[in-house]
Amino acid sequence: MKPAHRPSQRVAALDAALDLLRDGGHLSLETAARAAGMSKPGLMYHFPTKQALVAALVDHLIDDYERTFVALLPTGAEPATPRERIAAYLEWSITHEHDAADLVTLVDPKLRVVMGARWAERFRPWLEVPADLPEDERARLTAVRLMADGCWLADATCILPVPDADRPALLATARRLLEGGAA
Repeated sequence: MKPAHRPSQRVAALDAALDLLRDGGHLSLETAARAAGMSKPGLMYHFPTKQALVAALVDHLIDDYERTFVALLPTGAEPATPRERIAAYLEWSITHEHDAADLVTLVDPKLRVVMGARWAERFRPWLEVPADLPEDERARLTAVRLMADGCWLADATCILPVPDADRPALLATARRLLEGGAA
């Protein structure tokens, strides 16, 4: 009988590190290894530095987000218009649960710039507003993206998150704005 498939230690270590962040823990190679039930050298086999660990966490999170974004596209797959991509991001930001692990780029002030650049690189295909769009459409797409960013950040930080009862109206307002109507 073939043994059951086990998730890779690398993925398990990333999931354990994200759980550590969700629980308010401090992220280091030592704490990530402990959370994953590994030795520090075992973790360092996969992530030789804290920067490598945080970069992998960013990619791990965004890979998951992108699967959700694709599922929220009207066609279910790319290519999508800028409006469709931002609409998927809006839907995700307002209707999905977010937590402290979403703030992984901010876990180490020394890595903030490098990880911010990595985050931007990964999100750019979803959120960049093309310069060749008409000015009013660029403004609408940017405004909706910033509304979605705000909802996501409020949830992830627990700083004045949007009450659940207000989310449907917020989503409807943002959708109207996205489609060119009055907010």
